[in-house]
Amino acid sequence: VWDAITKKKDYGRLDIGKGKKVVVEFSSPNVAKQFGIGHLRSTIIGNSISNILEFSGHKVIKINYLGDWGTQFGRLLAGYQKSGRENLLLKDPINYLQKIYVKANNKKYDESAREWFKRMEDGDRKALLLWKLFKGFTMEDFKKMYKLLRIKFDAYEGESNYNKKAKELLEELKKKQIAKKSKGAYIIDLEGQGLGTVVIEKSDGSTLYATRDLAAAIDRQKRYKFDKMIYEVGQEQKLYFKQLFKILGMMGKDWSKNLVHADHGLYLDKNGKKFSTRKGSMVFLKDILDETIALAKKEIKKRDSKVRKTEFEERALKTAIAAIFYGDLKNNRTNNIVFNPKKFVSFEGDTGPYILYSYARASSIIKKTSVKEKFQVYDLEDKELELVKKISQFPDVVLNAEQNLSPAIIANYSFSLAQSFNEFYHVCRVIGSEQETFRLALVQSFRQTLKNSMKLLGIEVLEKM
Repeated sequence: VWDAITKKKDYGRLDIGKGKKVVVEFSSPNVAKQFGIGHLRSTIIGNSISNILEFSGHKVIKINYLGDWGTQFGRLLAGYQKSGRENLLLKDPINYLQKIYVKANNKKYDESAREWFKRMEDGDRKALLLWKLFKGFTMEDFKKMYKLLRIKFDAYEGESNYNKKAKELLEELKKKQIAKKSKGAYIIDLEGQGLGTVVIEKSDGSTLYATRDLAAAIDRQKRYKFDKMIYEVGQEQKLYFKQLFKILGMMGKDWSKNLVHADHGLYLDKNGKKFSTRKGSMVFLKDILDETIALAKKEIKKRDSKVRKTEFEERALKTAIAAIFYGDLKNNRTNNIVFNPKKFVSFEGDTGPYILYSYARASSIIKKTSVKEKFQVYDLEDKELELVKKISQFPDVVLNAEQNLSPAIIANYSFSLAQSFNEFYHVCRVIGSEQETFRLALVQSFRQTLKNSMKLLGIEVLEKM
């Protein structure tokens, strides 16, 4: 128990992953569209899982695998050709591309979309130039979003990286007779394993994302020689990943048993219904952030009307991110959750801002005096003992979260720790008490443990709220 009080910045860090390499694929939005709410859960959860693995001693490679290839790009090119408003593309590229895609998402564009995608697959110069242009605009937009969220990746990959390798892989699958011809297309029959049928080449000779994903997994094993690879993708893809891992096993890739699908549930709207993805009615990350930042500003002004403008903006952004991240991560990742920014941003109850406020309260105590290295141990009061015990649980909490790939375990612990501190704070005087040296050390220990805990969730603490 006393170790928890004397440990410094690395308190809770484990070495169970020492010498082990883990690839984590997460976020993975689609190119030429705005960053929608559908990819936000993967971004938040995948980032936290990566942080937990890293803190447990693993070497983690974070990959953002972008949806930048496929028939949907044929649809986009077909729509652009009919519109051809270059001035709008240059003025507001992402919104313009989004509108084109929505317009082209109907049956009368089907044939033209297939033709354009075939041209892309065949290396047509015009098709690829337009595709590169659209992708460039989107990447610029995405990277701004990730910078705001304080999320970094070790590699950006796309399905397009594996177009050539997918075709080589197809030949291997045909040669080994794993893939068989059916109605002009090539399929892999997994009915015997209860996993249905996987189409890996269309009748027109173009590849599908399954073929590219197989090629990507093989390429990553060659490049990174990983001990484990985790796909943080929604639970609607459960069957798909079972199929993918089974096919790799059939190809003799023994490492396929070290592939994990860390799935998550859906975001639901305030009425508990699935967010609509019907034409033009997507919910975008930029709008979510703007709304949550505005709510955070209202809450901050209630508490500090004289805050400086630059500090105010930074505080509002960090509070908004804490609200969104914690509002998600406190739930079991496999559950569907109601996405409610107004509830998330409250400074009271089980929320990110409440935990930030608890940290800031501890910081204000530490600022008033200095923490001494030596302190006297005496009979502890109940709330002191509870806080000491709660702090001492942190390494076990990290271990549990790592074993279950569960950020919720860290999030729920963070809230419980903040509660213990606030209960201690209300009962036990710190500065000026007979036990000042010990209690200051305890406050400092709480502060460091909570900071480490929040860092695992991808949340930056605030010294002042």
